[in-house]
Amino acid sequence: MASGRSHDHATRVLALPFGLLWTPLGLAAAAIATAAFLIGGLWLSPDLDTRSLATRRWGALSLLWWPYRRLLKHRSIWSHCPAIGTAGRLFYLGSVMGLGSVLLMPFGIPGPEELLQAAQWLWSEQRPLLVAGLAGIELSSWLHLLQDGDPMPRLRWNPLLLSKPFSPRRQPNRSRTGKKGRGRPWWR
Repeated sequence: MASGRSHDHATRVLALPFGLLWTPLGLAAAAIATAAFLIGGLWLSPDLDTRSLATRRWGALSLLWWPYRRLLKHRSIWSHCPAIGTAGRLFYLGSVMGLGSVLLMPFGIPGPEELLQAAQWLWSEQRPLLVAGLAGIELSSWLHLLQDGDPMPRLRWNPLLLSKPFSPRRQPNRSRTGKKGRGRPWWR
């Protein structure tokens, strides 16, 4: 599993080459794809389910990710699975933005209906640019998962389980004699 700095370095190095792949659609698509790759790898990382560099980058707004972190275990299917993890983070962020817009409507901030209309306009009028942005976010997540060594989280029997880790049962601590206990491990 790579460190946070390794993830950040790879994201920064590969953002521009990824963006250049989108130049046939125009410079705007290349710029959006590059920016989305950076945002996806540095601010919308699969590691938002832990106290990570990505979480710290949000500064005071990192509190917005506290419920997400409490709900999901690290490397669960809902945070570290391709497509599902990215969609979940974007849905969570959109929900927080929608709730924030409802709370701030008395101060002149557009409400959720207006935000949805803007999203529909983007999809109908700027679809190639929106696809480039979504692809940048998703592929930066893939980069993260590949660096961790396994793009699919380990599943046991219940993929819908949110708060339990999908890891094998913990083995009891055994002493040199092979009996259960708090003695030295057998390899020392």
